[in-house]
Amino acid sequence: MLLRQALAFAGAAAFSGATGCAATTSKAGTSATAPVSDPHPALGRTLVRIGFGSCAEASRPQPIWDAIHERQFDLFVFLGDNIYADTRDMSVLAAKYAELAAQPGFARLRAETPVLAIWDDHDFGEDDAGGDYPQKEESRRIFLDFWDVPADSPRRQRDGVYGSYVFGPPGRRVQVILPDLRYNRTPLTPLDLGGADYEAWASKRLAAGLEVPGPYARNPDHRATMLGERQWQWLERQFEVPADLRLVGSSVQVLADFTGWESWAGFARDRERLFDLIRRTHANGVVFLSGDVHYAELSKLDVNVPYPLWDLTSSGLTEEWKVPTPNANRASEVVTDANFGFIEIEWLGASTRLTLGIADATGRTRMSWVVELANLAAAR
Repeated sequence: MLLRQALAFAGAAAFSGATGCAATTSKAGTSATAPVSDPHPALGRTLVRIGFGSCAEASRPQPIWDAIHERQFDLFVFLGDNIYADTRDMSVLAAKYAELAAQPGFARLRAETPVLAIWDDHDFGEDDAGGDYPQKEESRRIFLDFWDVPADSPRRQRDGVYGSYVFGPPGRRVQVILPDLRYNRTPLTPLDLGGADYEAWASKRLAAGLEVPGPYARNPDHRATMLGERQWQWLERQFEVPADLRLVGSSVQVLADFTGWESWAGFARDRERLFDLIRRTHANGVVFLSGDVHYAELSKLDVNVPYPLWDLTSSGLTEEWKVPTPNANRASEVVTDANFGFIEIEWLGASTRLTLGIADATGRTRMSWVVELANLAAAR
């Protein structure tokens, strides 16, 4: 992200046995047994309006909260870079969280609306950091404390901050899965520019009117991972939990291909494993929500996947990125102003519809799409 900021300037010039599903569940959605969820005070609520966002610099004004309040969301999901700490000093990290807590709009949201959160690199600790970040365990504790994760939550016992929550009754059951893409992530693969400086190379492309990829290449190593094996085993159990709609909140883009920035496409084996997991567990109703990139867009993949997959990206709540970035799976325009995402659910049984959308800081809906829930299912 620090490289991204520099380029923007140039352009302007544990596993836990208490989680998963009940033992009687054999396939996703086929059991009437109530699923086991990580604890949350709003689990009994039927969700109709869900908001989400990412990338909020706590030291900057955050006027976007007014527009978010107007939507009266049943749940708001923070997808990472919720602060920009970029430090190994845990007192600095804690101070950044205190800055966020003091933002009036954020404080009001937290008081009035149920929230969930996952982290990305800047609230994990450092720009583009992964499993080798030396303060990750202390950062994990600070994160869980700030977001009021109960002391007895299984989330406290995992190798990372990943979690899964199931809201609402059968027939209107929404699962929110939040993988941790930082704590166990293996190193990134730099883009080979033949010794050229990335910022100079990118600035030339920008000046020529070309799309500008980020500084990373796909990692060809089959051992490379963002999740780690323990989290993968946990994730497989989550996809077996009965649910009507599954929102997978990813701190980086899932379907965008290939941006050159951090994404699931950079860890191609992880992404193929994710698609295979959806297929093997018959996990219908999957929609990806993502952040990180400082712009909003919708990506779609309908080849070699169990059914059409959608990835709605919203970023950022304060941060903006005006440089055109490649994405072969882009299915929309790009919104480069501060924004938040939303999902509205019209519960109509077999005719249930989802509205996926992006709104800006004025509250104006900039993009929206209607998706039939019945189409998020593999053909039998």
